[in-house]
Amino acid sequence: ARDERPDPPAQPPGWSLGVAVAAADSPYVGEGARVLPFPTFAYEGERLFLRGIAGGVHLVDTGVFQLDALVSARLDGFDIDDLSASGLAGNGIDARLLDDRDHGLDAGIGASWSGTFGRVRVHALADVTDTSGGHEFGVEYTYMLRSGAWTILPSAGVRWMSEDLTGYYFGTLDSEVARGVVRYTPGSAVVPSVSVAATRPLGERWSFIGGVSYRVLPDELTDSPLLERDANGIPSLFGGVSYRF
Repeated sequence: ARDERPDPPAQPPGWSLGVAVAAADSPYVGEGARVLPFPTFAYEGERLFLRGIAGGVHLVDTGVFQLDALVSARLDGFDIDDLSASGLAGNGIDARLLDDRDHGLDAGIGASWSGTFGRVRVHALADVTDTSGGHEFGVEYTYMLRSGAWTILPSAGVRWMSEDLTGYYFGTLDSEVARGVVRYTPGSAVVPSVSVAATRPLGERWSFIGGVSYRVLPDELTDSPLLERDANGIPSLFGGVSYRF
């Protein structure tokens, strides 16, 4: 997802609201760094949960094992006008012949196992808006560390993205090819990532939440004519404060 914030640490039951700022170095030609202030909100209930751009229902929750139904916004969309026309031309693409890429909404299922070893989480998601028509499978390992008032959560994971998904966001579309754009179809891709999220209480109800992440782009994606020639990954960071009700 274009929103590269690491998953926030699990919050206590109830609502929390706040504000944060995210920054990511876009790999797309000429887009540069994207800085986005945004409100944060989360809800943790016995069954329902909402965590920013994702949410769902705990179908099974034993304390050690969870099986969830999931929905999640996919914020990979972009406007062609935000890219560099000259940079695209250098890659052999006429920006005037390209279409914008829309955001999407995914739904699927996830499962996690937690213990003294940490947490292992897997997910399977599919586009339910027919934006890309693609799907994704992923696995992530997270370990929790405590240092004074800080809770630190380093993670490593990998996602498999289907051909339809990569083709929409990293390839050229059939409608564009019909106008004379070179055809580029990345095929399915495996995308590793690492991240560190952290939280610290700031008084009784306020807390700081932040994190950094890096997503490694494989050759199938970095060879896209929509990307900078030297793009090989997506670094990002975010930080903010939240208030728990």
